[in-house]
Amino acid sequence: MIMDEQKTTQTYEPKDYKNGQSVRWCPGCGDHAILNVLHKAMAELGVPPYETAVISGIGCSSRLPYYMNTYGFHTIHGRGGAVASGFKVANPKMTVWQVAGDGDGLAIGGNHFIHEVRRNVDVNLLLLNNKIYGLTKGQYSPTSDRGFVSKSSPYGTTEDPFIPAELVFGARGTFFARGIDVELKVGQEIMVAAARHKGCSVVEMLQNCMIFNNGIHNYITDRATRADRTIHLVHGEKMLFGKDNDKGLVQDGFGLKAVKLGEDGYTIDDVLVHDAHCRSNFLHQQLAMMDGHELPLAIGVIRDVEAPSYEADVEAQVRDVEAKHGFKSLRDMILSGDTWEVK
Repeated sequence: MIMDEQKTTQTYEPKDYKNGQSVRWCPGCGDHAILNVLHKAMAELGVPPYETAVISGIGCSSRLPYYMNTYGFHTIHGRGGAVASGFKVANPKMTVWQVAGDGDGLAIGGNHFIHEVRRNVDVNLLLLNNKIYGLTKGQYSPTSDRGFVSKSSPYGTTEDPFIPAELVFGARGTFFARGIDVELKVGQEIMVAAARHKGCSVVEMLQNCMIFNNGIHNYITDRATRADRTIHLVHGEKMLFGKDNDKGLVQDGFGLKAVKLGEDGYTIDDVLVHDAHCRSNFLHQQLAMMDGHELPLAIGVIRDVEAPSYEADVEAQVRDVEAKHGFKSLRDMILSGDTWEVK
């Protein structure tokens, strides 16, 4: 009873989720800001550190569990999703965060990624996207743009990149949000929303790599033009953007169009209202595909819909089978069918 009362009255601060380790990322790396935002989001959520786990694969971003005062697991390349899924199924009451880079999560870990999303395992997946392999010193990644010149593509890549949102929607994902490392308030907002969502929550964080891909997101992060090249989506609010919120998104046939209010007859009434809870992902995908050029890049929670979560259904199935057959252990279940005795 005392423990339950402590759980309901205990409040936490960001420092409660820090473990005091010296942070070893390059100065200026976007990982610093994302780590800071994660600590703040965890404090806002109020889940105790001892009920939280942070799991990663391999890469610069995957060092993040070292800097958390929670349970943590630094796994092998691309396998963070498999370990995080198994951990959640075995410990359904724990809050599980997974951290992956664009290489770790979408190359060798790509298969785990799509099935983790498809199964809707209740894991909060932070996908840190700097469009480069940083830890291995500058090779192009699955999200690098066509023609990108790197150490492993000295004459430019000859392939189109993955767009993480497309993978999420293709796997029938229930939650997708996007942030950028320089927008700290939006980052905290979407991490909190991801944790409160029941199911697999994918949060793409666009970040800078000072050493091997410096300025890759400058087109959208530059302070002078950011307001015109990004749009902060909030459920139930008009899709407005621009320094003075004088621009908006309207329906244009089956697509979207950016307009300026007061020009060509467009008014606030023409601007779409964001519905993150719509079951259909048709409009969500269009919003997520905007890249900051013809249409502003969408940040914030783009999709957030309810659906059964994998670990909850597994837990219910186990209880049902135990009740019907009286199994008390795995051994009981195995020995309940046809068996042979070898002598």
